[in-house]
Amino acid sequence: MKRNNWYVITGGPHAGKTTLVRLLGERGHNVVFEAARVYIDQQMKRGKTLQEIRKDEMEFQRKILKIKIANEKKVSPQKITFWDRGIADSVAYYELQGVRDDNFLKQAVKNSAYKKVFLLKPLPYKKDYARTESQQEQKKIHSLLRKAYREQGCEIVEITSTNKERRLKTVLANL
Repeated sequence: MKRNNWYVITGGPHAGKTTLVRLLGERGHNVVFEAARVYIDQQMKRGKTLQEIRKDEMEFQRKILKIKIANEKKVSPQKITFWDRGIADSVAYYELQGVRDDNFLKQAVKNSAYKKVFLLKPLPYKKDYARTESQQEQKKIHSLLRKAYREQGCEIVEITSTNKERRLKTVLANL
């Protein structure tokens, strides 16, 4: 498996990933924000509703995977980079949709690698403008993410604190 200086910040919906990635960016680290959130924001600026954007959930997931792959091609493997979700997150979201065997996804996972994955404990569930998952799905996604990254052979650091500064310290202490 290839190695690089990339770290994934992941967890189910409303786990505090973006907040943690933003804090890392504010401290001068190279960060890449969540592809799905960026895509949803772009589409909403063009006048689309969340329902229109996600009307075909598998098509949405395929678009997001393609964006993630394109984003990874733009970043040097030598540069320490923090990703708000990695390619294996797509494994969890595909599985949530009942898709367990997809050659494009398998190839994407095979071609991705991360130095370490930080799996954040979910925060109390909150719905927002871009989130469609239920509280039950939040918990299921968290488990599927752990499984996906383990199957990829990634080292996983589970962060159980819900305090953002403690989370940040844990990440920085585990580089």
